[in-house]
Amino acid sequence: MQKSGGSGGTQLKNRARGDYDQRTSSSTQIKHRNAVQGSKSSLSTSSPESARKLHPRPSDKLNPKTINPFGEQSRAPSAFAAIYSKGGIPCRLVHGSVKHRLQWECPPESLSFDPLLITLAEGLRETKHPYTFVSKEGFRELLLVRGASEKAVPLLPRLIPVLKAALVHSDDEVFERGLNALVQLSVVVGPSLNDHLKHLLTSGSLSIIKSKIPTYCSICC
Repeated sequence: MQKSGGSGGTQLKNRARGDYDQRTSSSTQIKHRNAVQGSKSSLSTSSPESARKLHPRPSDKLNPKTINPFGEQSRAPSAFAAIYSKGGIPCRLVHGSVKHRLQWECPPESLSFDPLLITLAEGLRETKHPYTFVSKEGFRELLLVRGASEKAVPLLPRLIPVLKAALVHSDDEVFERGLNALVQLSVVVGPSLNDHLKHLLTSGSLSIIKSKIPTYCSICC
């Protein structure tokens, strides 16, 4: 009877040990499966964009900041971007192998400066391509047409506040575009600009302008 009892106890112990080992093995398999699934999930959620940020391509340095028409925009488009997208600017950017250029839908000399010249001046505050190029080059080319002075002078009261906003902008490239536009406008309208300089070169804006590019500003002013 004692041998039978001892044999029964041994069987119970072996059975209990087997159950424990089976539970341990199952738990290990579940943990391994969860780890593999977690690894796959992390790989699938990582986007090419995030990988590009960690390992930027050399070509990223050559390309300007560009609007992605298929990407989600965190902010609403600016007034200039909206007008350009709807065809409100009668020119388009043509990409060249060496440099870009504008293609006008009609001869620029046949266009009214109101409100096109003001719209292009507002675009000088853009910071993304192609808006930066279109606004800068469009403003310059429009002022080169015959009769530009007669068309631009009546718009000076509305142009000056727009150019001033570019000159006091925190972005140095926006400031430079605004300054170049002011020089181009001064060449076209001549002394007609003098009466408006007091609104443009206030004490606050003048200190900001001089602090950015002192030599260039002293020459332009």
